[in-house]
Amino acid sequence: MSAGSTAVHWFRRDLRLRDNPALAAAAAHGDVLGLFVIDPGVWDKAGAARRAWLAACLRSLDESMGGRLCLRLGKPVTAVPEVVAEVGADTLHVTNDSTPYALKRDRAVVAALPGSVTGAATGTPYAVPPGTVRNGSGRPYQVFTPFERAWRAHGWDAPTPAPSAVRWVERDSDPRAVALLDEALAGAPAGLPVPGEDAAIQRFRAFLTGDVDDYDEARNDPGADRTSRMSPYLKYGVVHPRQLLAESGGRRTDGATTYEKEIAWREFYADVLFHNPASAWQDLRPVPGLTYDQPEDAIEAWRTGTTGFPIVDAGMRQLLAEGWMHNRVRMITASFLTKDLHVWWPVGARHFLDHLVDGDLASNNHGWQWVAGTGTDAAPYFRVFNPITQGLKFDPSGDYVRRWVPELAHLPGKAAHEPWDQEDGHDHGYPKRIVDHAEERRRALELYQRGRE
Repeated sequence: MSAGSTAVHWFRRDLRLRDNPALAAAAAHGDVLGLFVIDPGVWDKAGAARRAWLAACLRSLDESMGGRLCLRLGKPVTAVPEVVAEVGADTLHVTNDSTPYALKRDRAVVAALPGSVTGAATGTPYAVPPGTVRNGSGRPYQVFTPFERAWRAHGWDAPTPAPSAVRWVERDSDPRAVALLDEALAGAPAGLPVPGEDAAIQRFRAFLTGDVDDYDEARNDPGADRTSRMSPYLKYGVVHPRQLLAESGGRRTDGATTYEKEIAWREFYADVLFHNPASAWQDLRPVPGLTYDQPEDAIEAWRTGTTGFPIVDAGMRQLLAEGWMHNRVRMITASFLTKDLHVWWPVGARHFLDHLVDGDLASNNHGWQWVAGTGTDAAPYFRVFNPITQGLKFDPSGDYVRRWVPELAHLPGKAAHEPWDQEDGHDHGYPKRIVDHAEERRRALELYQRGRE
């Protein structure tokens, strides 16, 4: 530690004190100013739930820092160098971020730093940094299963505690930034997770106690709260995947193995994006002759949960209300947009990212491509989710649909999934189906086959 030296730790996807190597490096350097910059270009595009969740996470982080988190509003390329100069820092510390946007942003910020200031990037939001795991030929993996095997074989570091004594530098926050957080929290939707590191670990331990061993089966029921709900915490780095893997380590049940596989999927998609940055918004494996529709009225019905297909509408309404959606329903709603409405996946991916509190670019956009048939799966064109049979299979009681589609609350059991078969199915204002699924499935396969040829 250099006498009189000051470092700025710029928080981004690491809103925690424990197991934060970049923060530990800053604390080892000297006094530390903790900084978070609200970028209007990102903030303004986010939905209410997403803004509220970020605000809640920042408030929790500020409390854990004794009220010393410095908030600024503006483009990072301007705001970060200004704060560095303001406190006379000689080092800027960050956690590595490998998304295309982050790489471009960070290069610009480093170039704008005062001449004598150095930038230091430590750690990663992932258990294994993207780009690390490669096959025997030294090339990145294209398929998940061999990636997962190599990922497990590579392993990861153990979590580390928070620095024992961080000497925080205090600076006033921008009142405009504070006002944005206040406004976001005032409009927070019901069902927002409890923010903070302690809340994340407590929830995860409850999941380990009650649900992880049956996770391989129970995870597919959207009406039951049987998943870990860690994805919102992982989104902003309130908890690190290393911590989750360490907590679940030692369990050899099918459920625990399946849960670790879900973490591996997150890391696989990050690795795919690292090696293929254009796949953020373009097809990883395009079908050259495939054509798309742009039915604006149908897209709006999808966005608002008024398609006339109960499981689709329940999921889209949950998204708007909570900023979250069960993963099985994410696949069903994505398939409906891409295969029943024949819309290019970025339309849906953008809507999800704007509203999901856990919206991760790599996982979200590559998940959409997997469903659309242009992503990492080798032969996906025939996969078309039937929204009726999917609802009957995974929500057989109809509880999930009745919770989010009150117009169908009067229909008992599985009848909620097929209101058109009930005399009073549409008596309470539920809309008729906007498409014929069987016909649109036939057309989707025809379009894909024609495109492939």
